[in-house]
Amino acid sequence: MAKEKKTEKIEVKLTDLPGIGPTTAAKLESSGYGDLMAIAVMTPSALSTISELSESVARKAISAARKMLNLGFEDASEYMKERESIFKITTGSKNLNALLGGGVETGAITEAAGAFGSGKTQLAHCLAINVQLSREEGGAEGKAVWIDTESTFRPERIKQIATARGIDPEKALKGIFVARAFNADHQMLLVEKINEMIQNGEPIKIIIVDSIIAHFRAEYAGRGMLADRQQKINRHMHELMKIAQARNIAIYITNQVMANPAIMFGDPTTPIGGHIISHGSTYRLYFRKGKKGSRVARMIDSPNLPDSECLFFITEGGLADEEKE
Repeated sequence: MAKEKKTEKIEVKLTDLPGIGPTTAAKLESSGYGDLMAIAVMTPSALSTISELSESVARKAISAARKMLNLGFEDASEYMKERESIFKITTGSKNLNALLGGGVETGAITEAAGAFGSGKTQLAHCLAINVQLSREEGGAEGKAVWIDTESTFRPERIKQIATARGIDPEKALKGIFVARAFNADHQMLLVEKINEMIQNGEPIKIIIVDSIIAHFRAEYAGRGMLADRQQKINRHMHELMKIAQARNIAIYITNQVMANPAIMFGDPTTPIGGHIISHGSTYRLYFRKGKKGSRVARMIDSPNLPDSECLFFITEGGLADEEKE
């Protein structure tokens, strides 16, 4: 009986909600709000603006969606069962996987901050390939989406990693969707496009944003624009988390660093974005260059993992635990 009820939930359409007809449903789907969860987590004013419904009708539709999805409290044992659907995508390094509790987690945002050349983008290239692997190999049997804000994506690097690992390079490239974000608003719009792609049947399992802060930092310069910048970043992070949890997708974002004159000893750099990015990220890594060509990754924030660090190397075949000759 329980299985039958679950099937009914999946088959429910937007037009089954009060006040939403075929025209309104089509409008919502074209805006990237094509399922019940997307409606259930909206505010009445936001739904009213997009659908041109009155706020009272929008409120009824949202309430109905929440009832159909049974959004409310549940005991922790049931929540634990739901988390069994979460899986980890391998980084290619056993050390880094261990630091992350098995790999980059779906349904969560993993942030990697660090100076230029610390390995953030190298990990992104590896994840874009690894997500296509089978579950047994540490993948997700899906595709990657790369939002490129700093012209850092290199198809040549994808081909190099794939070839070194015995993976068909052309197949690896076809499993990655890349979009160049030209400004902050375009960057946010691309996240909405990803929802459309998923609805059209693309098996996207990881979203990479490299880097999350570049456009916001350039377009909202100075203290006078700081509040506007943080508000937009906050919205962007919430949209990423929403898609991560609703679709069980891994989100990997890279972040820049800046010098902090208040730090007198040790590494004087600190991630940009303030509390908005730090609170919005589930797992936070800090990368830096180590000795003899190594890279050091440190876990600086996690809901369940200890603060620790590990070494890894960047090789022709991606990330490894030791430097290849």
